[in-house]
Amino acid sequence: MFDLVIRGARVVDGTGSAPFAADVAVAEGRIVEVRPGIEGEAREVIDAAGHTVTPGFVDIHTHYDGQVTWDTMLEPSSAHGVTTVAVGNCGVGFAPVHPGREQWLVQLMEGVEDIPGASLHEGITWGWESFPDYLDALDRLHWTMDVATFVPHGAVRGYVMEDRGAKNEPATAVDIAAMAALVRGSIEAGAFGFSTSRTIGHRAADGNPVPGSYASAAELVAIAEAMVAGGGGLFESAPAALEGGFGDQPVDEVHLLGELTRRTGLQATYLLLQNRMEPKMWCRQLEATWAENRDGARLVAQVAGRPFGVLIGFASYHPFMRRPTFRRLSAALPFDELAAELARPAVRDAILAEADLPIDESIRFDGLTETIIDNLDRLYPLGDDVDYEPAPDRAIAAQAAATGVDPLRIIYDLCCGNHGRAYLLLPFFGYADGDHEALREMMLAPETVLGLADGGAHVRMICDASQPTSMLTHWVRDRTRGPRLDLALAVKRQTSETAALLGLDDRGVVAVGKRADLNVIDLAGLRLHKPRPVDDLPAGGRRILQDATGYAATIVAGTITRRHGVDTGARPGQLLRRR
Repeated sequence: MFDLVIRGARVVDGTGSAPFAADVAVAEGRIVEVRPGIEGEAREVIDAAGHTVTPGFVDIHTHYDGQVTWDTMLEPSSAHGVTTVAVGNCGVGFAPVHPGREQWLVQLMEGVEDIPGASLHEGITWGWESFPDYLDALDRLHWTMDVATFVPHGAVRGYVMEDRGAKNEPATAVDIAAMAALVRGSIEAGAFGFSTSRTIGHRAADGNPVPGSYASAAELVAIAEAMVAGGGGLFESAPAALEGGFGDQPVDEVHLLGELTRRTGLQATYLLLQNRMEPKMWCRQLEATWAENRDGARLVAQVAGRPFGVLIGFASYHPFMRRPTFRRLSAALPFDELAAELARPAVRDAILAEADLPIDESIRFDGLTETIIDNLDRLYPLGDDVDYEPAPDRAIAAQAAATGVDPLRIIYDLCCGNHGRAYLLLPFFGYADGDHEALREMMLAPETVLGLADGGAHVRMICDASQPTSMLTHWVRDRTRGPRLDLALAVKRQTSETAALLGLDDRGVVAVGKRADLNVIDLAGLRLHKPRPVDDLPAGGRRILQDATGYAATIVAGTITRRHGVDTGARPGQLLRRR
C-alpha cells in the first residue's frame, strides 16, 4: 500500500523537461512511482486533475537563523511551496558565541537583516557555544520544511577575535588559524558551507560593518582550505561594492572569488544585483564570471526574481514618520486606532502641513524619509493586484505631474488604503530601467542561480519570501511588459538547480527514488495576495506576511504540511547535515 498517491496531475519534474501527464506515488517519504494510471491502494489520494505537480522549492538564501528556534511553521516561506531552506547567509548568524556575548550577535543580525532585536532576544532560547552545539540544538527541533546551515563569518570572527573582530581589525596568522579550525569543525559537523559579507551596506545596529567585510584574501583562502579539509561545501559571499559607485571593485570581487575556487576546488556563489548608480555593472560581473569559469573557476552568481527595495506604508516606513502629529499619535495608539485617526481629513491636513523633526539616531531608519522623498520618480503603489513591475506613469512623481496634486498628499492617501495597511513599492535594486528586463536576462544566464528571497529578514520592509509564487504567476503567466518565462524553466530554477548548488542530490526532481517533497498547484487559480502587517513576532515585533491562493498541497517527505493554503500542523522537516 502507498502512503500517498497524487492522481491525474500534469508533472513539471524540475529538470527543465516539458510537462507530462502522470500519477505520483509515495511511500516512506520517497517517490516510488511516476507514471499514468498507477494502480494500488493508498492511505491518502489527492485528485490533481487540472493541477500541476512540481518538486518542493529549495530556497538557498534565507535568514531564519533565530526564527528556527521558536517558530516551527517558518512563514512566510512555508506559504509559498518551499520545502527546504538554507540559513546563515551574508556572514551573519548565532554561532559560535561566547557565553555572555549573545546580545552582540543579536545586534549584528538586527542591523544587517532588519529583524527586531527585542524579538530575537525574547524568542531565541540559547543553549550552545560552538557551531556544532548549535546544530545539535536544531537537531532536536522539527519544522514544516528541512533546514540547512552555513557557517557565518561574522560570528566566527567575533568569536575568535572578539572586539578586534567586531571592529574589523586585520586578522593575525594566529587568528586566521583559529578561524579556519572552527570552520573545519563546523563543516565536519554538517554545515553546508560558509558565508561572508563584504558589502558596506551590511552594518550591525552599532554601526560597524559585518566582521569580515575587509578580510584579506589570505583569510578567505585559509577558511576555504579549511572547508575542503572538513569535507567541502559552498562558499557564499555578499560581495563588496554591491551598492555601486566603487569603480572596478565589483569585477575585482569576481576575480577574487574565482581565484579562491581555483585554489581550493570549492564552488562559490555571490550576490548579483542591478544597482541604480551603475545599471550595467551586472553585465560586466557576469562577463567576468564567464571568463573565470572558462579558466577553471567554479562561480555561480545568485540573482533575484523581482526587485529588491522597501515596502512603504503606515505599517512600515514612510515619509511622515518624523512629523510631530504622526509621532505623537503612533506613540499613543494601537495600530487599528492609529489607522482610523490618520484617515481623518483634519489629521491628514495637519501632518501634511508640518515640518519634519530632526533625525533621531536612536530610531532605526528614521532618516529613510529623505530617501523616500528623493525617489518619488521610483515610488509606485503596489496595488491590490500586487504589481512588482509597475509602468513609469504609475510613479508618484508622474501622478503628481499629471494631476497637479502634491506628491506627499498622494502618498498619504495611498497609505490610508486597506485600513492603513496599504503599501507602496520603492525598489532600490533590479529596477534601474523601470522594468524587469535586467532580472529576466540574469535569470536566463547560464551561470546564475535563483536566490535572494531573504525569508525571515527585513521583516518590516519586504516579503520577498513569496518570490516562488511570483515566479509562477508574474513570470510564467501574467507578465505584460515583456517576454515571460517557460514554466519548466521557472520550476527548474528553484528546485533541481538550487538543490544541486547546496549539494542535495536527493530532492528537487519528481522522479523515482527522490525525496517526496512536492507541490500540487492550481496554476490557473494561483494568486499572490497583497502583503499584510502582523505583530506576531516575539515581544510583539511586526513583520510582513504575504499569502497565496492556489497551492492545493505542499508535501514534505511524503507528509502534507499545507492543504489549500492552511497549515496542517505536521512537522516532518528536520535539520540537514552535509555528509
